[in-house]
Amino acid sequence: MSRGARNGPLPAEVSIELGLDEPDDAAALKRRVASELGVAETALGELELRRRSLDARRGRVRFHLVLGLTREDRPQALPVPREVSRPARTVIVGDGPAGMFCAYALACRGVASIVVDRGKPVQPRRHDLKALNRWGRVDADSNYCFGEGGAGTYSDGKLYTRAHKRGNVPEVVRVLADHGAPSAILTDARPHIGSNRLPQVVTALRERLESVGVEFRFGARVVGILLERRHGRRATAGVRLEDGSEIAADHVVIATGHSARDVFLLLIEAGVRLESKPFALGVRIEHPQPLINSIQYGAQAGHPRLPSAAYRVATTIDERGVFSFCMCPGGFVVPAATEPDGLVVNGMSLARRAGIHANSGLVVAIEPGDVSSAGFTGALGGVELQRRIEQAAFVAGGGAQRAPATRARDFVAGRGSTTVPESSYIPGLAAGDLREVLDVAGLPLSRRLRDALRDFDQQLRGYLSEDAVLIGVESRTSSPVRVPRDAESLESPDVAGLYPCGEGAGYAGGIVSAALDGMRVAERIA
Repeated sequence: MSRGARNGPLPAEVSIELGLDEPDDAAALKRRVASELGVAETALGELELRRRSLDARRGRVRFHLVLGLTREDRPQALPVPREVSRPARTVIVGDGPAGMFCAYALACRGVASIVVDRGKPVQPRRHDLKALNRWGRVDADSNYCFGEGGAGTYSDGKLYTRAHKRGNVPEVVRVLADHGAPSAILTDARPHIGSNRLPQVVTALRERLESVGVEFRFGARVVGILLERRHGRRATAGVRLEDGSEIAADHVVIATGHSARDVFLLLIEAGVRLESKPFALGVRIEHPQPLINSIQYGAQAGHPRLPSAAYRVATTIDERGVFSFCMCPGGFVVPAATEPDGLVVNGMSLARRAGIHANSGLVVAIEPGDVSSAGFTGALGGVELQRRIEQAAFVAGGGAQRAPATRARDFVAGRGSTTVPESSYIPGLAAGDLREVLDVAGLPLSRRLRDALRDFDQQLRGYLSEDAVLIGVESRTSSPVRVPRDAESLESPDVAGLYPCGEGAGYAGGIVSAALDGMRVAERIA
């Protein structure tokens, strides 16, 4: 608790802790703060909620609130896009958070750009996702990874990040709130928009940029980087699209996300060096949400003020991290493949997180040395390892995006499953032995995951329940490739004017960090 002297100046903010049954309306909070500070309520102005978090550790569930007492440190006015100058000499490849926020930051400086994306706008993209879920049809250009807003649009909209040293995180969150995201993201310790709301936010942001002259082209897959000699160096001259047309540009931003594998090939063709980087691969585990609530909240599970419980687990096996990833309370497991002969799963939640299942990625860290030891060489070795396991998962599931699955207890016991519990995964599960899928590339992934599950059951008692099921495979946690760039200019050292950016280039790991990287690149270009 921050405390101010009874007769001295009030602190800028104060922290309070509330039980589940303590009121948190404005009047009650003011009484509580006045009592804590030893001042009259009349000495306090309007309180401002700045941060809200839930602490369920040690079996004692409490809310933590940070309240502002003064308005002197309020954030500055949000930079807004303005009419951009023509002609546009910057092309941004990819309309995910990195590309969209790069265009936004450029427009705030009056700099025009053209954003091209192989996929579709969010509304028609829904039809392709419906076909993917219902019939297992993978559209290689329009799916859970490709299209307006990128992979995050229909994969939850989690905004929690540790990337505070990379840029102005509050600015990213405020831009999203300014375009229709719920105001709670401004104060929640782990903000989340929801897959049912984020498409409207993405659309509003794009329409705002279009209104000031930023151009968006969908169904525009880039198949080549145009090159020229500039000041004695190889430099970008624009991009070539699949329909044969070309867009001239002095600056090309590659912001294509972690799954645009064909982009790595066209970069190699343009003489751009690539290097392998660590990534992680594993499965998605699904539980009944009431079980997770009981584990996390204990006797207070079911309290009307408590949201669907989340969790985070981590351990180390054979000097490799094994950890939960993208945990989705009250969520759904979804098919996230981008190639018709592969199978990938991911997780999402709607805004209310009211589903009956909880799911999370459980992944094993993979180092470049692990990849080469398994026989996958070169900068794209990690991509080939991913592809090998994804193809094995597709075969094990029997096609149509049915996912291979094993009960967690069977997996730990070293056997396959003949039945699996009901799942949120719409294409359906195929009971079997996920060890055969995970170990097809020659790495001890299943053993490390098995040993980690035993640890996690100690961390969260009951985690290895009869209804816990492992669904394969969670392989697109991050890019296994990094595209080198200069630390200051953020340009490729091989091609002037080419800016590797965001998750696909190896410089981000989520919506917010990708947006921050896009904004950094925009600053250099501007």
